[in-house]
Amino acid sequence: MQVVSMTEARNNFKAIFDAVYHGNDEVIIHRKGRENVVVIPFDEYSSMKETSYLLSNQNNAKHLLESIKQLREGKGEQKELIECN
Repeated sequence: MQVVSMTEARNNFKAIFDAVYHGNDEVIIHRKGRENVVVIPFDEYSSMKETSYLLSNQNNAKHLLESIKQLREGKGEQKELIECN
């Protein structure tokens, strides 16, 4: 993770965005006297939003966490996927 000033971000906009995209890394932009912001790859943002949505429903969150627990305990089942045309 890289931290840059607002001025540095403004002067190196393309390089910072390329580093985030190609390196799949985050860049924190420090804004003096204001809240910092983070630049992340879009895929990571989408993943975070989906996770947040899935966990926002209490019943769904409980089911997902129980499923994860079962997998970690070796109680999962492997099934073959059937391709539909």
